[in-house]
Amino acid sequence: MVYPHHGAAVITRKERRDFNKSRADFFVLEVAIDQLILRVPVDSAVELGVRPVISKTAARKVLAVFKTEPEEAGANWSRWYKQPTEKIQSGDIYQVAEVVRDLTFAQQTKGISPALKRMLSKARLILASELRFVLDLSEEEAMKRLDKALPKVDSEEDE
Repeated sequence: MVYPHHGAAVITRKERRDFNKSRADFFVLEVAIDQLILRVPVDSAVELGVRPVISKTAARKVLAVFKTEPEEAGANWSRWYKQPTEKIQSGDIYQVAEVVRDLTFAQQTKGISPALKRMLSKARLILASELRFVLDLSEEEAMKRLDKALPKVDSEEDE
């Protein structure tokens, strides 16, 4: 399964717990990248954005996002920061791939702030965590696959 903002996770068990004066069933998720344990109410998992891991075909399409034209930062920094944050929180793997593409491009062409570097790192981890499961790779191999798929930008070409 994939949990938005945290990436791929394994359902380790289902448990029943008392919650708000009633009993509810929860999925217990172990998040791959954060060594984090989450409990998600079974009845509202879909509304919370929990979804199955993508297919191998979808993984190829996700990596193809890197070949599309990056969206560049405008003059409004707060909007530029808000947009990738929302994309990561959406849980949509294609939007997370867009964040990786756009922030990598910005980093290679003009540099990015420490906050955006942290966001890029988080987005890369989320993307790699899902690719690990889909393509049966180690975390290191998944990161190498990302790096290989990302275009290298020579800032001299843009001048």
